[in-house]
Amino acid sequence: MLFEPFPFSGYHLKNRLVRSATYEKRADDDGFVTAELVEFYEGLAKGGVGLIISGNVLVHTSGRSVPQQMCIHNDFYIDKLRRLADAVHDLGGKIVIQLVHGGRQSFPALLGGKQPFAPSVVHDPSTKITPRSMDDREIWEIIEAFGDAARRSMYAGFDGVQLHGAHGYLISEFLSPHTNRRDDYWGGDEERRFHFVEEVYRTMRGEVDRNYPILIKMNADDFIEGGLSPEESSRIAKRLEDAGVCAFEISGGMYESGGKTIRPNIDSPGQEAYFRPLAGLFKERLKVPVMLVGGMRSREVMEDILRKGDADLISMSRPLIREPDLPVKMRDGKEKADCISCNGCMRFNKLDVVRCTELKQ
Repeated sequence: MLFEPFPFSGYHLKNRLVRSATYEKRADDDGFVTAELVEFYEGLAKGGVGLIISGNVLVHTSGRSVPQQMCIHNDFYIDKLRRLADAVHDLGGKIVIQLVHGGRQSFPALLGGKQPFAPSVVHDPSTKITPRSMDDREIWEIIEAFGDAARRSMYAGFDGVQLHGAHGYLISEFLSPHTNRRDDYWGGDEERRFHFVEEVYRTMRGEVDRNYPILIKMNADDFIEGGLSPEESSRIAKRLEDAGVCAFEISGGMYESGGKTIRPNIDSPGQEAYFRPLAGLFKERLKVPVMLVGGMRSREVMEDILRKGDADLISMSRPLIREPDLPVKMRDGKEKADCISCNGCMRFNKLDVVRCTELKQ
């Protein structure tokens, strides 16, 4: 099943493998696409993955969480983003752009010394950052920024957009009772915590063509006391599906959850697909495609997930950092990725670019 074509939002993917959004550290200091970045994505397209989701692309300067991050907060970025999308298309690939605001997981050093903002003033012990609470004007400004970014994405030729609603970034922060402790329209109970992503989606939909694909990556579980639970998250997903979201990527955790999102030392099939048990709730409630990310390493496990209906698409990040041509290799008989789950590639502050530290340069 892994290498069968799959119908997806009006077009067909050549297989069920997805490159999950992965920060590249290859944009220039102002967030523009570089020749090196285009070459990087050409490698992924040649490598045979059915769908590429870009690294996280910044919708507003107040949400920068990493350096040399692609940006889309101004029309000036469209032309170079189009070069990236065109490069993938010229090689027969499909590419969706991931849109993000870092929220409380943004860093003052990347914000000109300014304090990050978030739904509520909740200290993050992992980063030692305490954000300030957003006011109503700022909330609507960011909502509009997501809408503008969706329009720019469509004009740049991407095959869709994915909202980053996971891993403790701003959308995730509004959804989570741990990080959203407001008592107004934007928080206080499940209904009100939903309003931010609801308004973001509504604004984006108004800026793009009627059938332009809008996806979302969501936490099934925050893995933190008082955080978003699988039951609530799956209810939110159903509401988003009813609104028109066309696919869901299931993940979990945030910075202060520790190593729950990117788990190390995956050395056996039993340790792979660590969010798989959570995906069942989403598959039960949703009719649109579900992507499962988290520790995919062997074709045996991937095929089992698809065969048993636990997900429709298989997302990978770290294995494709080490082997961008892994899909072609698996199609030709390779059974397991070379990635040893050491997480060296995630220590991007010490690297010139995000890359596998086990490979000789």
